[in-house]
Amino acid sequence: MMGQLPLLGRIAARHLAGRRRQTLVAVSGVAVGVGFFLAVSAMMIGSQNDFIKTLIDAAPHIIISDELRSPHPQPGVEVHKGAAIDLRHYKVRNEVRGLRGWPEILRAVNAQPGAIGSPSLTGAITLRSGGREEALTVIGVDPSVEEKVSSVADKLRTGHLRDLESTQGGIIIGEEMAQRLGLGMGDVVGATSASGKSRSMRIVGLFKRGQSQLGPSAGYVLLREAQSLLGRPFIVNRIGVHLDDPYGAQPVARRLEMRFSYKAESWQERSADFLSLLVTRNVIMYSVVSAILLVASFGIYTVVSNSVTDKRRDIAIMRSIGFSERDLQLIFVFEGLALALIGIFAGWLLGYGLMAILGSLKFPIAGDNQYLPLDRSPRQYAIAAAASLLSGVIAAWLPARKAAKVDPVDILRGAV
Repeated sequence: MMGQLPLLGRIAARHLAGRRRQTLVAVSGVAVGVGFFLAVSAMMIGSQNDFIKTLIDAAPHIIISDELRSPHPQPGVEVHKGAAIDLRHYKVRNEVRGLRGWPEILRAVNAQPGAIGSPSLTGAITLRSGGREEALTVIGVDPSVEEKVSSVADKLRTGHLRDLESTQGGIIIGEEMAQRLGLGMGDVVGATSASGKSRSMRIVGLFKRGQSQLGPSAGYVLLREAQSLLGRPFIVNRIGVHLDDPYGAQPVARRLEMRFSYKAESWQERSADFLSLLVTRNVIMYSVVSAILLVASFGIYTVVSNSVTDKRRDIAIMRSIGFSERDLQLIFVFEGLALALIGIFAGWLLGYGLMAILGSLKFPIAGDNQYLPLDRSPRQYAIAAAASLLSGVIAAWLPARKAAKVDPVDILRGAV
């Protein structure tokens, strides 16, 4: 059997060479299908990867906050469990919000392999300048640790996160808020907290416009400055966690939440709606580009089917001299396989060229010229090749079955 394969391959090549125009059309169809598959999937997967990277880098991979996913029930309900009671007008006990025992939580976070924790305190203040007031969500951080946990430092237009350590009362706000208040780098602005404490702050940095991940009204100060201004000394209400492997955030978050009871939210949980949309988007994308490849396989079916029809007398002669049904099927499957392989290589070249063109296009986004994020990984080439080979072989096998069932006696007698 193995010794016959070269002969069967040569016969298939002669069939294709004798139908050059149809062969060229079929190869071109596969090449166009593969090329556009690569271009479309490169854009879609590239933008998806860029979006997921933005989600991952926008905030810590895990955020431990001073919230309980399942708050403790009222003591009256606990005492009369199962009774038909309705508690109303009870006085809620005021509790100081914050992570109790946060140093222990931080040590447990840092003990996780590849994990770094950054404590912070978040609160609301009001900035005043020239008779104008703006509400600001202030975040107190340790700059040296926060730089390792989040990408806040990369979002600064001017200044550095560590300038908070070298400037007394330093604050970093967004460019939009600074413009509304008529402020710039080095200017002094008044700050008042909900507890009534006031002090002067100096602007040491400005965030770029359009940083939706930070929010339009967010600012950063030193952790001890936030604790003093908000009247919450030694209090921390959030710990951000950065992991070497962001995709392992969910199990780590579950372990931390089970141990300390505080809500530990992974980036996957925070972005669950967006991630589910990406799954739907991928299904649509692969359905469309697979349809392109399926249409391209019709050209292979047409070429092989016409070859079977035109070579029926040759098929009968080959059957009469000892070629088996399997041999005849292989000849026409080889034809389809050859068309698919040549089309795949030509499609790879076309796809590479299309990606080069797309990758060179610039788009003005948020005042900066940005390039399209493309996924040029070998995985996309492999998917396109596998899908084309499969559709090509199936498209050739269908008419090949017809060739194997030819009755040589009927054809040679001229009965058909």
